[in-house]
Amino acid sequence: MLRLRAFRPTSDKVVKIQLHPTHPWLVTADANDRVAVWNWEHRQVIYELKAGGVDERRLVGVKLDKLAEGETDSKGKPTEAIRGGSVKQVSFYDDDIRFWQHWRNCSAAAEAPTAVNQQSSAFSAPAPSTKGRHFVVICCENKAIFLDLVTMRGRDVPKQELDNKSLLCMEFLSRSSSSDAPLVAFGASDGVIRVLSMITWKLVRRYTGGHKGAISCLMTFMSAAGEVHLVSGGSDGLLVLWSADHIHDSRELVPKISLKAHDGGVVAVELSRVMGSAPQLITIGADKTLAIWDTVTFKEIRRIKPVPKLACHSVASWCHPRAPNLDILTCVKDSHIWAIEHPTYSALTRPLCELSSLVPPQALAQHKKLRVYCMVAHPLRPHLVATGTNIGIILSEFDPRALPAVAPLPAPAESKEHSAVYIVERELKLLNFQLSNTANPSLGSASETGRSRNESMDQLIVKQSKKHISTPAPHDSYSILSASSSGKYVAVVWPDIPSFAVYKASDWSVVDSGTGKLFAWDSCRDRYALVESALAPRMPLIVKGGSSKKAKEAAAAAAQAAAAAASAASAATVQVRILLDDGTAHVLQRSIDGRSEPVVGLHGGALLGVTYRTSRRISPLTATAISTVQSMPLSGFGGSASSFASDDPFSTREGPPQNFQLYSWETYQPVSGLLAQPEWTVWDQTVEYCAFAYQQYIVISSLRPQFRYLGDVSIPFATGAVWHRRQLFVATPTTIECVFVDAGVAPIDIETKKRKEEMKAREAQGRAVAEHGDLALITVEAPQVTASEKISLRPPMLQVVRLASFQHTPSIPPFVVPKQPKLNGDDSVFLKELDDRRYAEVAVAGGGVSVAVTRFPAEQKRPIGPLVLVGVRDGVLWFVDRYMCAHALSLSHPGIRCRCLAAYGDPVSAVKWATRLGREHHDDLAQFMLGMGYATEALHLPGISKRLEFDLAMQSKDLKRALACLLTMSNSRDVGQETTATDVTQILNLAVAKQAKQESLADAVQGIVKFVKEFFDLIDAADATGQAEIAREVLKRLAAAASVKGALHGQTLRGLALRLANHGELTRLSGLVTNLITAGHGREAAFAAAVLGDNALMEKAWQDTGMLAEAVLHAQAHGRPSLRSSVITWNKVLQKELDHTPTVKTDAAAAFLASLEDPKLTSLGETEKKPPIEILPPGMPPLSAAPIVIKKAAAAKPGLPNAAIGAPMNQGGTPMNQGTPMAQGTPMNQGTPMVQGAPMSQGAPMVQGAPIVQGAPVAQGAPTDNGTPAPAQSTDEVKPLEATTAPDNVEATAATSNAEATATPGSTAEATEAPVTDPTSSPDAAAAPAPAPAPAAGSSGTDAPAVTPGEATKDAPSTEAPSTEDKPPSTEASPSPPPPYSAV
Repeated sequence: MLRLRAFRPTSDKVVKIQLHPTHPWLVTADANDRVAVWNWEHRQVIYELKAGGVDERRLVGVKLDKLAEGETDSKGKPTEAIRGGSVKQVSFYDDDIRFWQHWRNCSAAAEAPTAVNQQSSAFSAPAPSTKGRHFVVICCENKAIFLDLVTMRGRDVPKQELDNKSLLCMEFLSRSSSSDAPLVAFGASDGVIRVLSMITWKLVRRYTGGHKGAISCLMTFMSAAGEVHLVSGGSDGLLVLWSADHIHDSRELVPKISLKAHDGGVVAVELSRVMGSAPQLITIGADKTLAIWDTVTFKEIRRIKPVPKLACHSVASWCHPRAPNLDILTCVKDSHIWAIEHPTYSALTRPLCELSSLVPPQALAQHKKLRVYCMVAHPLRPHLVATGTNIGIILSEFDPRALPAVAPLPAPAESKEHSAVYIVERELKLLNFQLSNTANPSLGSASETGRSRNESMDQLIVKQSKKHISTPAPHDSYSILSASSSGKYVAVVWPDIPSFAVYKASDWSVVDSGTGKLFAWDSCRDRYALVESALAPRMPLIVKGGSSKKAKEAAAAAAQAAAAAASAASAATVQVRILLDDGTAHVLQRSIDGRSEPVVGLHGGALLGVTYRTSRRISPLTATAISTVQSMPLSGFGGSASSFASDDPFSTREGPPQNFQLYSWETYQPVSGLLAQPEWTVWDQTVEYCAFAYQQYIVISSLRPQFRYLGDVSIPFATGAVWHRRQLFVATPTTIECVFVDAGVAPIDIETKKRKEEMKAREAQGRAVAEHGDLALITVEAPQVTASEKISLRPPMLQVVRLASFQHTPSIPPFVVPKQPKLNGDDSVFLKELDDRRYAEVAVAGGGVSVAVTRFPAEQKRPIGPLVLVGVRDGVLWFVDRYMCAHALSLSHPGIRCRCLAAYGDPVSAVKWATRLGREHHDDLAQFMLGMGYATEALHLPGISKRLEFDLAMQSKDLKRALACLLTMSNSRDVGQETTATDVTQILNLAVAKQAKQESLADAVQGIVKFVKEFFDLIDAADATGQAEIAREVLKRLAAAASVKGALHGQTLRGLALRLANHGELTRLSGLVTNLITAGHGREAAFAAAVLGDNALMEKAWQDTGMLAEAVLHAQAHGRPSLRSSVITWNKVLQKELDHTPTVKTDAAAAFLASLEDPKLTSLGETEKKPPIEILPPGMPPLSAAPIVIKKAAAAKPGLPNAAIGAPMNQGGTPMNQGTPMAQGTPMNQGTPMVQGAPMSQGAPMVQGAPIVQGAPVAQGAPTDNGTPAPAQSTDEVKPLEATTAPDNVEATAATSNAEATATPGSTAEATEAPVTDPTSSPDAAAAPAPAPAPAAGSSGTDAPAVTPGEATKDAPSTEAPSTEDKPPSTEASPSPPPPYSAV
């Protein structure tokens, strides 16, 4: 609640201090007249100068500027060389200060019952006059220094230009008209007020005749009648009132009122805003008194001595909700900030805080006592108070999260008047407010968006009234108000007492009350949870200097009271009570048995949040602050039972502790583990979303179908929020933000939807059975069409928009103007037109509709102080400030209005409102609507880009529109519609493409390549929804682009080939292969040919693109006849790559080492002796093997029936093994020589499915039909056969030459090996024999291996050896063929 926000140590005492309203800047002057501008948020000094003397840095800078401008000879002593003298006042001046000074005066005047303007939020803001520059103005005795913090250039006005009188104080004068130039009034030592123009830097007028002595303070304010006054206080003790309305009148003005205020001189004057009354003036004087004056009659209301024996040097009007009765802050030369309670009647002075307890101990020396020399409260944030002391600058923060004691009540749907209940000084009051505009801003009109920013985009005039409630409040200390979910009941908690009361809103009767400071409502029903605790006994006061016996008794009593308080706090439990319709409260649960730790906080909502006290170590700084707050009186800033522990758990920098748990309102059982303790929680009325606020961020979660974390938004120091469907409006001490929230679509949502549909189906079936009995279970078998709707997942969306802040305009560089501009009519008109053109934010579209050209509206003005958000009603955002004044924030800017409508669930109206938004912002709005789940409606926005339109069409399953967008983006509408005679490979070569058609085709191909991913997504979406015609249109374009060399890459081309085959586009697929081969994409072309099923085309793809290794493997795997030629070509290429290139060796050592090595080839003639490098497929004989010639077989002896005669030899002369089975798929040769002496059984069948080679000589009488039985052959008719070379198109698999001979079991004769020719051998190379056992005579069918017809290669014919003699055909019937046997 009370903490040190910033501290800057100084060597000298700080005597002057001032805070900037919107920027975190603080300007100070010390006793040695050194001025510093300090950024208290980032803890760094912005600017420093020695104002009392001559600042050498500024003097050098002025000389350099003059040299840069060409002024070599100085015409005199520069003003920067004049000694400033004693610093009397320091201040900031810019557009923000001008605006908020005007706002403060108007709002204070509007409080009066007789005020001309009752609406504090509806006044015309002053036009910007400083053009984005920020001045620090230093009033010294001898001159005034105006320093621009943007350009770091300054201007000094010596006192010689102001009648050569010493300057003692200053005040800025301004009016709301745009032609007003900024003016500054200086109070001088002769009692005359002189006004200086900041445009011409000349004296424009004087105020004379008011004071007899020096003027010590100046201030402007506005009366209830709307007149602007200037009030001055002098060393003669007079308070003089001047008229400041006619500030451009050049004549000397005389005072309106002059009265004696103080004896010994007026030190300071301050304006105080009083709730429900005219503003008051507060003056402090050298006579140690403080006086309060009425601004209507200018009579003294009250005079007090805040601190006896000490004179006040600073005074500030204060209005903090945590201390509702402390209205005035003042300081004397001690270590306290003093507060005056109820200054108009009781006027009790209390110490607000002890500053020495906030300062780090090392900063305060042991022998040095802290003394305060100046004090100022922040003009817009009352929780910040800055003090200048003898050890440095102390910026204190007083409970920034405290909110005004007001609770909004739900209004009826048909009523335009809204209400809220609040408490002021033991009185319950009702605040009624509504818009008094004739046009409803929720409907919108052209005039609302057609205003320039100078006219304050939307002036919302608020009509409000305050009504007294007869029921009094029992206490006047700090109170917290909250309303139930139905609005029928209002709870008031006084945490400093502690006490609570629940009122019935219909007659304001008390339905429940008790002692306790922790209270929380259920957001779904009229029930609440509370921690009821007994009143803690008062601590007895230990009197110093008394007897030891009395001291011991007092200490024992104090210990007993502390123990009783601790036991009472630990015994306090959370109760849940419900309010029935008759207005009576009943206890639902006596105690929520959670944890053993004491409860220190309750958070209401759809779930009950309970915060427990943790045993975390407390830092000494926090302990000191706690003791300081708890020692304050009850009616002041805290009490003996202070709520510090629950109000500010983040005083240390350790982060929030894990001591927060959620409970169910129904079962009173915990539904979560221990979470980080939030500062506050807010739950959606529809129980869909919740937000937990922490110090630096807000965590937003979804509640349905289960608790799910959505994300966090970086909104630090948030004080409160309110939900409005999917909109979270957040208030911070400086801004008002809007967070648009959508949970998206998660997998759990899809599962929950399926479960709900199944439950509905079961319920419907149950109802049907109950109504019709078993007849309802009869079903008719029919083809069921399952419409599988694919629900696309959508990530959660969080978008933050700042609606209001304190800042007026961003800092911009000043315009380059002459050093002495002429203030004539033409110049002012030109500047005004320049401002209007720069600040205008509307443009007129077709049909006369005003269109906002900005994405979001300019930030509106946030009211001063802490705010309670009421919610969105009548299309505006309502909130109530500390003075119980209602304010309305406009939401009618199309950029905000469209988003609010879409978040509320009305996307159709959002699209209608988008016509008032500039089309360049439609993409951003469409992205927002897409994140909200309204892709179909976002397609109707007229200004979206084609790229976004495609995404939206894909999301909304409008594939025809997506195709049209894609064709437009890629410029490929005419591609693929007709066949072009131009070779497609030349399209991308722009040097060749000289014709217009080729150029357009090249552009189209480039566009297709750019959006190739989108094309594929569209094909897949069309396939998923059965829209084949859209997929074919896309495939046309992709096939055209794939034909261009280098356009598409491997994975893309493979995907295109698959999709073409899937859609039956075989013609385009074959054309794609041809074009890919031409373009050099061998791998992709082979893949496409494989999809097409064309082996020849696939082999051509490998060969024509130089991928010979793949071609060889493909030819071997598929039995291609070109295997041998491919191997030869491949080996030639390898040989070229591995040929030795001799290296040149120059030095003798290298030559000697080379002579010791193996001799190398020295001539080309020796290269033939080197064996070539050959890489062959598995099982293929070497290409360089000698040709194998089968010699004539000798006659076999009768005693050797098993001798294999005429067996072919391998390379090493070793005979081939007999009986080796034939490899699968190898054709059998006809005319295989039989073993001598082994007659062939009649009718032995030939190998089935072994075709005969065309052109091969057939033995006479040998049948060629596979089904014809083979002739019987006698032993003396067998002639040895010559091995013939097969042509290149014969394909066979060679058997290994060192295989073991396998005897055929049960046979009496061995089968001779048939010489199988090698299909890859050239005519000069020998054929490698492949063993193929023939069926022997007398062998059984199972023992004779044969090749099945399916194993024979389709286009690999076998050879037939010629016979020397005719074989007579057999007349015997052929036996049944043996079963097929596959050789291994």
